Amino acid sequence: MNISIIAIGTELLIGQVIDTNSGDIARKFAPHGWRVNDVQVVDDDAYQITRAIERAFESSDVVITTGGLGPTKDDITKSTLRDYFGGEMQEDPSVLENIKRVFEKRGLTLNALTAQQAVVPTSCKVIQNTVGTAPIMWFEKDSKVLVSMPGVPFETREMLDSAVIPALLDRFKSDVNIEHRCVLVTGYTESLLAMTIAKWEDALPSFLHLAYLPKPGLVRLRIDGVHHDKDILINEIDRQHKQLCDMLGDHVLCDRDTLIEALLIDELRARGMSLSTAESCTGGNIAHVLTEIPGCSDIFNGGLVAYSNQVKENILGVSAATLERHGAVSEEVVKEMVTGACKALNTDCAVATSGIAGPGGGTAEKPVGTVCIGVKTPDTIFTNTYHFPGTRQRVIERATMTAIVKAIELIRNISI
Repeated sequence: MNISIIAIGTELLIGQVIDTNSGDIARKFAPHGWRVNDVQVVDDDAYQITRAIERAFESSDVVITTGGLGPTKDDITKSTLRDYFGGEMQEDPSVLENIKRVFEKRGLTLNALTAQQAVVPTSCKVIQNTVGTAPIMWFEKDSKVLVSMPGVPFETREMLDSAVIPALLDRFKSDVNIEHRCVLVTGYTESLLAMTIAKWEDALPSFLHLAYLPKPGLVRLRIDGVHHDKDILINEIDRQHKQLCDMLGDHVLCDRDTLIEALLIDELRARGMSLSTAESCTGGNIAHVLTEIPGCSDIFNGGLVAYSNQVKENILGVSAATLERHGAVSEEVVKEMVTGACKALNTDCAVATSGIAGPGGGTAEKPVGTVCIGVKTPDTIFTNTYHFPGTRQRVIERATMTAIVKAIELIRNISI
């Protein structure tokens, strides 16, 4: 099934807000075999919205719009959809009750302007937005469906999972079976990995497809399969998945789809071990990605952003002599940082970073992108110096990824 996405909002076109909804929608539908046919970003303009809907229905049976449902005058999606699908604007008591419930839960007083969000076209079926005030509207015309969703990203994500996707899957039933298998691979660039597995990839059955999803320091390989016979599909995709893992050997970080920070947490939890972080150039980013994983508190004690030498000395116990002799960006310093983090935060393991993320601050000996990473486990202390290309954010992301991957590798050497 093909779907089209229309992101509505002048703020998207002028770059004031980034459209993250389209990516979220595509990712959430992909496991069900639904393909995003096109994405349009349009102004808060009735003519532009209408033309976008007409174009979308030319190629797709399902259209999802996001945005333009707020209580202010510039949000005109609702009235434009009324004009397109027909009907009258009418207050829906169930929507008004939902809005009151949301406001009461947030401790806010409902005003007349927000209450107007309960007025919806009679041509739509309402799906209550349980996490926001803008109702989700379901329209049908000539056996095609348009679902109008809020522009607030977390509302769109939540309501896709809980209501919209189940309703669409029920409306457009399919007898096609869909399976996915993932492999997380380290130690390869995307191009070298493609060359390494080229013969295997070329020999894949026609109902299987391999996707490359690279991130800094990591390539996620996803095998997608679609077949009418479920047994044939599962047997073959499992066989190809095993072949791929066997072929890549130690480069396989994980044979399932997961976040590497979640994988690190799982490895620590399995061994009853705890972790702390001591970060300079990554500015707390390692701690940030770890604490985005629910339940991380049982292994993660905390982190220190030791950006200045004073903090490195006074809190982490890095010696002034080491800083003077080797500089803050050195393996000697991150070695003392991980030791100090374990002591200060009472953990079994620690990860530390110190580097030059740029765009300034580099030298001939230590250019921008130089990052020293340290990892301490009960068995060993690892340190190494890396050189990451790209922007400041790219360096931070690459250092974060590399530190986590190295921690996983070292912790796996500790028997359970």
